[in-house]
Amino acid sequence: MRLNPRTLLRGMPFRARLAAAFCTLFLLTGAALLAFVVLLARYGTAQQVKGIAITKADAPGGSGFPGEFPSGYARATDPNATRPSLDATGDDIALIRQIDQTVQAVQDTALRQMVLWSAVGLLFMALLAGLLGWWLAGRALRPVAAMTEATRRISEQNLHQRLALTGPDDELHRLADTFDTMLDRLEKSFESQRRFVANASHELRTPLAAQRTSLEVGLADPLPEGLAAVREDLLETNREAEQLITALLLLARSDRGLEETETVNLSAAAMLVAAELAPQAEEEQLDVAVTADRPLTVLGDPVLLRHLLTNLIRNAIQYNHPGGRVRVRLEDRTLTVTNTGPTVPADRVPDLFEPFRRLTQDRTSTTGHGLGLSLVRSIAEAHGTRATAEPGRQGGLTVTVRFP
Repeated sequence: MRLNPRTLLRGMPFRARLAAAFCTLFLLTGAALLAFVVLLARYGTAQQVKGIAITKADAPGGSGFPGEFPSGYARATDPNATRPSLDATGDDIALIRQIDQTVQAVQDTALRQMVLWSAVGLLFMALLAGLLGWWLAGRALRPVAAMTEATRRISEQNLHQRLALTGPDDELHRLADTFDTMLDRLEKSFESQRRFVANASHELRTPLAAQRTSLEVGLADPLPEGLAAVREDLLETNREAEQLITALLLLARSDRGLEETETVNLSAAAMLVAAELAPQAEEEQLDVAVTADRPLTVLGDPVLLRHLLTNLIRNAIQYNHPGGRVRVRLEDRTLTVTNTGPTVPADRVPDLFEPFRRLTQDRTSTTGHGLGLSLVRSIAEAHGTRATAEPGRQGGLTVTVRFP
């Protein structure tokens, strides 16, 4: 399979690409500089050699050369004299040619050695430049890594945190300021939403309580025939509205995070919740069992954790079939609630954790407001964990919460 260089480069981390760019740039500029120096050296040497001529002169002893030059050596004369004198013999011409070949060989050898060792040095320096580029890229990208870590820690639970990047007013500083401005807008939006839910819930609880009292007093026994059923329907509607408002208050409270925490015995709380919901389970002919290898204690809000258990067990009882079962198990800091019931498609499981979302076509009961599992997820996130669910092979659902 032929590799595409562009695809290979895209798969490399940015720091590695930056270091490779430093190394390649140094290698190309060094190679260009080396080629320039070699060409100039060769041209300059050739020009100098053209200015050297070999002449024959009388020397003592009939050697044919001056006494100060031993036999076989050359002497530089006028640069404009490009060839020997006309009275040179054949031996002199051969000697001159030999000396010229020797000079050319020395020149070529020197150039080859210079090119060889320059290339070795260039490769070594390119490798060194790549390592230095890797180090410099890490130094330059250190603020980006700090921004990435800070962004990972920021969620809807701690939107008050900011990147707060220090240093000169450069591109990275302006990017961090842009992130902080975006977080300011997000925090205001989340706070506005939470404040609206909390205030609306508080404002609605009072008239609902007054409405329930009016119904109980105004429609007290004895009642004309037919009004008793109407009173029960009105009171049931009133109770459902109060439960919805209470759930919204809990959702807003858990979204704000935990203000105070304490040690909570989750095993004992699960048994108490199961006992409270036992009449509803008996009415549906369900078998509810709570098992724990040893007491499970977690650090959190006891009220919110109790509502987490209540919503999980009530949801397992409510969406079940007569004669089914509910199993609550606490083991290794993990809470698991499993029930029988209708089959839940795997692709619809994430919808169960969204507020006011119910799979009415798949579930037998039409009661409830669709806030049970969304409350469980919000409370779990407030305690630094998350709730997951998966459908059972024979129907029903398994919800797991792993506490840190």
